[in-house]
Amino acid sequence: MKVQDLMTRDVTTVTPTISLRDAAVLLAQKGISGVPVVSETGDVVGVLSEADIVVKAGGEVARNRMLAWLLESDLGRGDKIRAVTVGDAMSAPAMTISPKRPVHEAARLMVDESVNRLPVVERGSLVGIITRADIVRAFTRSDDELVEEIRDDILRRTFWLEPGRVTVNVADGHVTLRGEVETEADEELLPHLVARVPGVVSVDADMTSRAKAKAAH
Repeated sequence: MKVQDLMTRDVTTVTPTISLRDAAVLLAQKGISGVPVVSETGDVVGVLSEADIVVKAGGEVARNRMLAWLLESDLGRGDKIRAVTVGDAMSAPAMTISPKRPVHEAARLMVDESVNRLPVVERGSLVGIITRADIVRAFTRSDDELVEEIRDDILRRTFWLEPGRVTVNVADGHVTLRGEVETEADEELLPHLVARVPGVVSVDADMTSRAKAKAAH
């Protein structure tokens, strides 16, 4: 599954020059928790989230200057507290991702960078946005949908296996793989790729490779 399969294509955006208050009103009206910030030329220059606005709402906290300098969590906090426009408050540069990338890469980037959303950019243009909620929804897919993706995207398109070479069964997200692949490397790689499919809980693989079978003879 690719990012483009889950992303929202109709993206609400703001520009750096609009007021933070107007941006907060927009988030509330749309019922969303963050938006990409785009320049006049359409480039993604940052992301504004509820968290950025909450920092502003929290206001200044009296603190020894040396202590504030030592606390990494406070870096940039003062600028956000004094923010008037979106450009003052936004988180920049924006973490982005290509629509062609696998969903597991988007999930890993969100976790590693502690962000809840990623603008999706192709050839420099914003084409969508993917959120943690989108990835969570992918985990609600049925077992039949998981079987279809594993057979079509992994067995057929990635490993070029003929139908029936590997059987796939899924029960409550638990995947069972049985059959034969081409090489020992494929034998090791296939379960790892299947485990990355959103919605897969575990993988039980019992396979052989043609290369190993030939060596045995």
